Amino acid sequence: MIAPHTTSDSAPARPRTVRKAVVPAAGLGTRFLPATKATPKEMLPVVDKPAIQYVVEEAAAAGLDDVLMVTGRHKRAIEDHFDNAVELEQALAAKGDAVRLDAVRDPARLANIHHIRQGEPLGLGHAVLCARRHVGDQPFAVLLGDDLIDPRETLLSRMLDVRDRYSGSVVALMKVPPEQIHLYGCAAVETTGEDGVVRVTGLVEKPSRQDAPSGYAVIGRYVLDPAVFDTLERTPPGRGGEIQLTDALQELAAGGTVHGVVFDGLRYDTGDKADYLRTVVRLACDRPDLGPEFTAWLKDFVAGLDSPAADRRHLAA
Repeated sequence: MIAPHTTSDSAPARPRTVRKAVVPAAGLGTRFLPATKATPKEMLPVVDKPAIQYVVEEAAAAGLDDVLMVTGRHKRAIEDHFDNAVELEQALAAKGDAVRLDAVRDPARLANIHHIRQGEPLGLGHAVLCARRHVGDQPFAVLLGDDLIDPRETLLSRMLDVRDRYSGSVVALMKVPPEQIHLYGCAAVETTGEDGVVRVTGLVEKPSRQDAPSGYAVIGRYVLDPAVFDTLERTPPGRGGEIQLTDALQELAAGGTVHGVVFDGLRYDTGDKADYLRTVVRLACDRPDLGPEFTAWLKDFVAGLDSPAADRRHLAA
């Protein structure tokens, strides 16, 4: 059994060799239609911030100050969110509303944010390949917008540490129940002698329960060596007719250059409707300004679920 790493309270302060992050955000968001017909799924609110802002905040907290968003058509709202809103800022300043003014300005101040379009929806591997010119020959992180890591966790900082020690590429792994492994890329692993760090010897994209090499699923955090670009260039379309990042990492893993960080902390999957709702509730309960009142209401609401419908109406008020 590979021991999971316990969460530390703060990230290391030493300079990073990785400074750039890539956030693929070109998906169509079909699981959330019709809400995502005109609104990017990454802009769906999680309490009072869009999901993608949590991802950029995570990158910035880990010291990644250069963020490239790989977007698609009809994603202009993402670019606008991370830009200055001059008229809105002026209106809030005139009212003396410093709290909301800071909230509006924060997204543009998180990092140096750039945008590029993925012309065709050809998969995650292709989206990463779109970042090649921006990234160059430097290692970089990839953060998927559907996966939110609780702000109190230090997963990305741990992955950057592992990259500094071992070089190569690093993937985030999480133990999942056997009946869920078909939803993820799955890693074959061997121990390294270091708690929470494994060597990845192989990867399979969304295997059946019977074919899964382990119970370790790849979740949406990667630190990639620039060698991945050459590999992606020659990776043919795989599952679903898309260029899969998992297939490229499988080739790199065969060369012994991929490690995994085992994560057992708080992760929220906002790409699934039920998990999205759970994410909103969980993060709302954790907020000091909302939590006490919302939690009290939630307890009353849950307690009343077994009551007749007429008795539950007052709980919705």
